[in-house]
Amino acid sequence: MNGAKPDPKRYYILILLTIVYAFNFIDRQIIGILAPYIQADLKLNDGQLGLLAGFYFALFYTFVGIPIAWLADRYNRVTIVSVCLALWSGFTAASGLAGNFLQLSLARMGVGIGEAGGSPPSHSMISDLFPKEERGKALGIYALGIPFGIMIAYFASALLLGQPSLDWRAVFIAVGIPGVLFAGFLKLNIKEPTRGAMDTVHANVTKVSVWTALKQLLTIPSWWGMCAGISLSSFGAYALSAFVIVFLVREYPEATTAANMPLLLIIFGLINGVAYGGGAFVGGMIADKWGRVTKGGYALTPAWGMLIASPCLILSFWVGNLPFALLLIAVYLFFSGFFLGPSFSVAQTLAPISVRAMSTAIFFFVLNLVALGGGPSYVGFVSDAFAKTYGELEGLRLAMTTLAVPYALSIIAFFLTARTLPGDWLKSEARNEGTAG
Repeated sequence: MNGAKPDPKRYYILILLTIVYAFNFIDRQIIGILAPYIQADLKLNDGQLGLLAGFYFALFYTFVGIPIAWLADRYNRVTIVSVCLALWSGFTAASGLAGNFLQLSLARMGVGIGEAGGSPPSHSMISDLFPKEERGKALGIYALGIPFGIMIAYFASALLLGQPSLDWRAVFIAVGIPGVLFAGFLKLNIKEPTRGAMDTVHANVTKVSVWTALKQLLTIPSWWGMCAGISLSSFGAYALSAFVIVFLVREYPEATTAANMPLLLIIFGLINGVAYGGGAFVGGMIADKWGRVTKGGYALTPAWGMLIASPCLILSFWVGNLPFALLLIAVYLFFSGFFLGPSFSVAQTLAPISVRAMSTAIFFFVLNLVALGGGPSYVGFVSDAFAKTYGELEGLRLAMTTLAVPYALSIIAFFLTARTLPGDWLKSEARNEGTAG
């Protein structure tokens, strides 16, 4: 820290950006919540559902993210976030007008294009508002947009699906329109932060190419270690978000009737808001505190969190008791939330100031190509393959159980990164305190 005075409105800005991130996950999660209704209406199999929730969305999200981050490292980040929020929310509303698989696929691709411009500029702005010693907490708060967005998506679905005259299409439209309106509010209420304000007194930030940014990041092993850890952890998380309601409908048909479904969705919303939200906040706090002892704490926090979380999730598919299954999923969500703040914080802190938005974009490129594109698509196709022999329920149960493999690999990645992170952290301090590029 160089003595630069923090922006007095930094927490206000952080809250607004967190709300934007919540809209991101409202629009992303809604496809999984409404999956049973969409499958029944449009006659989709698990493989097609996996493509909608995974590959088709992630294809554009990942590849568009890098050019948008290139713009964010050069131009007004508030404008970029506002325009992208309006874009993805508009396409979410348009999803409710889809009449077949192709039309819904095109709408989800549009959502992916818009969402690509949300996090990279936001992470960059947050890093210009908070010093590196507080970024784990700040980005942990920002990461609360994930559980809160998911919670709101469940609540909205429960409310609307509880009305006999409304269907899944109305839910898409209802959650999409508010995002378009909030985009205008955001643009009018946030001022562009000064780049590098929390790292160097004279932030003469050099603008670099994508290739230069990638070459710089390739020299930082811990950056890639955290990227691998969060990508493999999220592989299972995104698969769960796409198929958990489908699984529960098949496993517990008596508890998921039209009359009971709104209550189940409310319970799931609360689990995500309280357990996952609490885990994201607590994980950021633990990482910052552990990081004062050893910078490896930023990797050890998610490592131990996933070591507790992943067995609980796998067990939840086999217990055959809905309350117990929900309890295990809640434990999973709490401890899996530990990886959010620390991972995002490391991605920003280790990156040169001049490529911070690009750092997040490349981070998310790998994360979403592997996790968002791979997780739901993998489970969908494996489920269809197993279903030929074991039936739809057992096919999906077995497909979800195989997620134990990427979870184990993620734990290994985090523990290995804890060994290299202290050295890489010192190098980043020397680089970013000495120059802005």
